[in-house]
Amino acid sequence: MIRILLSTRLGERRWTQAKLAEKTGIRKATINEIYNELTDKVRLSDLDKICWVLDCDLEDLVKRDGTNPFDDKAGQA
Repeated sequence: MIRILLSTRLGERRWTQAKLAEKTGIRKATINEIYNELTDKVRLSDLDKICWVLDCDLEDLVKRDGTNPFDDKAGQA
């Protein structure tokens, strides 16, 4: 499973979602969906903007947790 580490990165900088939205030009609702991992689809351009503003690499923002994506139970909580 792919995990988004936006909450961790923002916490390290003590930034709010609103501040990130302002700096990137990405809608607050979109930032919230990414932050809370509520979406299965994230635009590459949004990831690029977030990485640019946070001065991080994609690997700092996205990681695989090792869960088998073909397992029927993957992603179910």
